[in-house]
Amino acid sequence: MKGDKLMPVMFVGHGTPMNGIEDNTFSRGWTKVAQTLPRPKGIVCVSAHWETAGTMVTAMKQPRTIHDFGGFPPQLYKVKYPAPGSPVLARRVADLTGAALDESWGLDHGCWVVLRRMFPDADIPVVQLSLDYGADPRRHFEIGAQLKALRSEGVLVVASGNIVHNLGLVEVRGEDFNEPFGFDWAVEADRKFRTLAEIRRYEDLFDYWSLGRPAHWQCRRRSTFCRCSMLLRFAVMTSRSPGSTTSPWPAR
Repeated sequence: MKGDKLMPVMFVGHGTPMNGIEDNTFSRGWTKVAQTLPRPKGIVCVSAHWETAGTMVTAMKQPRTIHDFGGFPPQLYKVKYPAPGSPVLARRVADLTGAALDESWGLDHGCWVVLRRMFPDADIPVVQLSLDYGADPRRHFEIGAQLKALRSEGVLVVASGNIVHNLGLVEVRGEDFNEPFGFDWAVEADRKFRTLAEIRRYEDLFDYWSLGRPAHWQCRRRSTFCRCSMLLRFAVMTSRSPGSTTSPWPAR
């Protein structure tokens, strides 16, 4: 890709792992969105479910499908998403961000639940980038800015996580986990964070703990990996850091 033709950036609330096998509004929406996108040369997925000491990027040729959840129907654990990895793309991400190369992780459900709906043929190379649990939101925002160069190289960046993710306070009404429902504090947290991101008041997002009870309850601990994933997405989208006009890496 050249000039102003940049790959889009996506922030996806992946929700329950069941969205990986159920036919519902979310799964159909991801499929529909994918049909509007240029075909990526590669995908970098930032999943809220991979936290590490320092930032890491998967660098194996064939990442495994990770079923990092419990208590779901047996058929969900049989799902595989056999997309190839890309050691070359992983090194490109490492060069941009300083991430360490990882050979042991794979694609967790924050990644494959969404991608198997978007790209069911699993024929596009995928690398997954971790969240550093020792870094603050500002640092993750900076990493997002460093990833921007990939957009002009045909790489789709997907940040996967939920703005509100406090399983200790979750309540399911009825048999459908996706039944529309939200506590007042959860709705307020979602609205507040989304509004601040849309009007680009990033400093307020960095200091989200000062935003009151909705911000305190939206995630199960103050390190809030969910928030960092969202900040990555907006940094990639809005950063003015320079990017290459031609791709320095092949697809595989």
